[in-house]
Amino acid sequence: MIDVHTHILPGIDDGAADWQETLRLARAAAAEGIAKLIATPHHANGHVLNPAGAVLELVQEANDRITEAGIPLTVLPGQEIRVHGELLDAWTRGELLALNRSHYLLIELPAGFIPKGLTDLLHELDMLGLRAVIAHPERNAEIVRHPERFGELIEAGAFGQVTTHSLLGGFGKQIERQAWSLCGQGWIHLVASDAHHVDRRGYRLREAYARIERELGAAWRHTVENNAGRLIVGGSLESSPKIHAGERSLWRRISGIFT
Repeated sequence: MIDVHTHILPGIDDGAADWQETLRLARAAAAEGIAKLIATPHHANGHVLNPAGAVLELVQEANDRITEAGIPLTVLPGQEIRVHGELLDAWTRGELLALNRSHYLLIELPAGFIPKGLTDLLHELDMLGLRAVIAHPERNAEIVRHPERFGELIEAGAFGQVTTHSLLGGFGKQIERQAWSLCGQGWIHLVASDAHHVDRRGYRLREAYARIERELGAAWRHTVENNAGRLIVGGSLESSPKIHAGERSLWRRISGIFT
């Protein structure tokens, strides 16, 4: 498996605190069957700045330490970039990292709202040959109230990445319900852990994929799982199947969520 959103690098955000914790996260990933993951430390979120050069150095050291420890895991470079007014200029200055040097940027929205001008930003990124992957939209308060606005962002060229913990109820029933609803609309293209800590906020990727297959079907699981592999090589992401309201048997199977 491939995980495209993690906080495994030490001491630079609210993820791993030190190298010991980085190695614990690496062992936990390998034990779960994750062969590759992208390190996506927060950048420009109002608390931390982790420019491209610093991230690349830490990724190299992480891989050296992981190899020395005999852990079968490869760490790839990336960032979780908060939407901000200098984002395009920061790209031009070389401060931003696409996910594994692809043309996909992992974009984080503020918790409470969708920034004005985001559709224009998506267009500007497209002009630069870049595509935005929006991290955990199910946890954005405006999207929870008005999910159709997220659909508009997908129509404008963005991709959606839902978090394993959201699908599995780790952030409460409302976010769980929203996560599955966005999946059912066909607006989610990737599933990732957003792992921060082995015990408090681990991966749960295998568990989430199994739940997806049970609730939405094997085709849905294969699409989002394969999209992770496509992303790290810069391939095209496939759209997830939309679950039509007429498919009552499926909605009944997950009626405990969609109520």
